[in-house]
Amino acid sequence: MENIKLLTIKDLAEITNHRSGEVKFGEKVLTVPVGENAIDFMTSCDANFVIFGIPEDIGVKANLGRAGTASAYESALKSLVNIQHNKFCKGTNLLILGQLDVIKEMNEARELKPSIKDHKKRLFQIVEKIDKEVSHIIHQIIKAGKTPIIIGGGHNNAYGNIKGLALAKGKPVNAINFDAHTDFRILEGRHSGNGFSYAFEEGFLKKYFVFGLHENFVSKSVFNTLKELDSRVKYVSYEEIEVRKQKTFSSQLEEAFQFIKQDPYGIELDLDAIPNIYSSAMTLSGFSVQQAREYVHFFGKHKNASYLHICEGAPELDLTNNSHLTGKLIAYLITDFIKSKTL
Repeated sequence: MENIKLLTIKDLAEITNHRSGEVKFGEKVLTVPVGENAIDFMTSCDANFVIFGIPEDIGVKANLGRAGTASAYESALKSLVNIQHNKFCKGTNLLILGQLDVIKEMNEARELKPSIKDHKKRLFQIVEKIDKEVSHIIHQIIKAGKTPIIIGGGHNNAYGNIKGLALAKGKPVNAINFDAHTDFRILEGRHSGNGFSYAFEEGFLKKYFVFGLHENFVSKSVFNTLKELDSRVKYVSYEEIEVRKQKTFSSQLEEAFQFIKQDPYGIELDLDAIPNIYSSAMTLSGFSVQQAREYVHFFGKHKNASYLHICEGAPELDLTNNSHLTGKLIAYLITDFIKSKTL
């Protein structure tokens, strides 16, 4: 885990706002002590959940999206450590590992233009490098008997999450994705739009369900691919549930669960599926925050739920002095996931 910038107790103290008569999460969550081996500490500590941040937007840039997803982890952390430690959710059940060190990669990517063929190819290569780091870290967390909560980055990181889980379990795994897009596009080089298709092609992803995709943003070729792979890849559209009322939100939660529940599965949530949340592909139409929280709780409570990944949030794009609200939403989703397994 040499490429992780570990969160220290000093870092934690600097972002925790202490208040008399209250106990904040930041006063109770665990960090790896200075000088200790991260894997050994993670394996032996009492926390069941491990938070890991990916502060990058290289995969988004390679997919011609708006940069900004690198800021989600820091924003989420500042909100999370300042919630209350109480009977509903205890900070002691959480180890904040730290973040992937991608400063070098981010600096290089900043000078690259995806409109230039050679630059785009280099962006793909950088994403592949990050894939390897993410899959290794997720593998280590799961092998230590813990449940990863991955925050930030583009949806390119779903590939590393799925691969890491599959390697830890020694078999292909499943995934459920709350998203306006399939991220199951052609294998043209790694970016945020094809993390699931690469994981599927390489044998790490067994079954995949896209929950609430927006019909306007899925190409004919991708729909044809989904039709061909119907026994292993399924979806329900947002329009089927909320516009045409052909299906209900609760019935589709259950249908998706029946499809993936037999094997370990990852829970993916793309913040661009929620209206007015600053993200790489911000939308005005989509499921509510309450529905997103219900989704996380519903799928998180099953024994085969193996990780949570919240991605594509870009609080730095909010210029209204309310950028902290994206981090606050992520903190809600994190605690909903933890509560689904502990209450």
